[in-house]
Amino acid sequence: MKTLLKFLLPVIVLALGAFGAKKLIDSRELPQSQPPRIPVPQVATLEARRSEYQVQVPSQGTVIPRTESQLVVEVSGRVTEISPQLISGGFFNEGEMLLRIDPRDYELATAQADLNVAAANRRLAEEQADAEVARKEWERMGRGEPTALTLREPQVAEAKANLISAQAMLERARRDLERTTILAPYSGRVRSKSVDLGQFVNLGSPVATIYATDFAEVRLPLADEELAFVTLPFGSKSEDYKNQPDVELTAVFAGERRSWDGKVVRTEGEIDPNTRMVMVIAQVIEPYGPNQEVPLALGMFVEGSITGHRLEDVFVLPRTALRDGDRIYALDEDDRLHFVDVDVIRRERDMAIVRSEIGEGTRVVISPLEIATDGMQVRDLSNDADRTSKPAPVNRETQE
Repeated sequence: MKTLLKFLLPVIVLALGAFGAKKLIDSRELPQSQPPRIPVPQVATLEARRSEYQVQVPSQGTVIPRTESQLVVEVSGRVTEISPQLISGGFFNEGEMLLRIDPRDYELATAQADLNVAAANRRLAEEQADAEVARKEWERMGRGEPTALTLREPQVAEAKANLISAQAMLERARRDLERTTILAPYSGRVRSKSVDLGQFVNLGSPVATIYATDFAEVRLPLADEELAFVTLPFGSKSEDYKNQPDVELTAVFAGERRSWDGKVVRTEGEIDPNTRMVMVIAQVIEPYGPNQEVPLALGMFVEGSITGHRLEDVFVLPRTALRDGDRIYALDEDDRLHFVDVDVIRRERDMAIVRSEIGEGTRVVISPLEIATDGMQVRDLSNDADRTSKPAPVNRETQE
């Protein structure tokens, strides 16, 4: 009996375990199959609104003078007087004395030339009197036709030529005397000075470099694609200043951004062969005048913004709204994405100006999407925040 129990007991335990396992297996619930859940992409949108857009064409350049001259002396001598304004950075008015050379030698030359003119006048008067006497004597005693020498015509002609020469020498002496004083040819500012008091200067020696302050100019390069958005003065004749394109020049001065208003007055005669840029000239009136809060100093680097054309019936969108160059993603009322081709009028740093037949208030996707298909369901994050108006549906006929 003990031997039988030792044999049957393990068999009974195994049988009971197998029976219990089968019951547990039979009682379990089979899992139900479900389709995989794909998360809906989340996007940010912007409601597109038709508007007008004023184009501003950017550029940059350096301030240069419109008129710059190098003053040279036209006579030799010692510098006896210099204007206090003839220093680097000094301002002067038109006709103001800038420098004077010792005039004494030229005053003596003028006096001598006066004497020579008086002597030539006396000699001409004597020759004319002698010629008149000779003519009367020939009429009283002569026969036939008198010769020119008999009537003293060559002597009179020589006296006249001597008088003209003496007068020319007097005019030259007077001009040399005037040139001992150098006057400012225009109102301006001194860039540099190269002479000083007591220095001897020769004919043609440079004494200073000056420039006019009535205008300041800036050379602004424009790329070829920018020319379509601004009306430039390409004509050979000067046009009305008031009708020229406006330009705003800005620069950082003394830690603050300053601005100056000007006009684009002309274009240069050729295209830069290296950059293929068209150079336009912006002009600012009285850059050092009282109307300027800060003077537009020579050599200052400035940024220019040229007022171009006004674009009508366009959409101004962020650059991130463009896909594949000339396409946008628009959402319909069911938050489904649709591809819409647009006409890109202009691209700027952060914006794109486009024309399209989408409805007013259409939601345009402005956030990135790695994968997009036409008709794809998305979730509008802007709609979750606050949806105040129902957008117009996408015009599918226009797209097709």
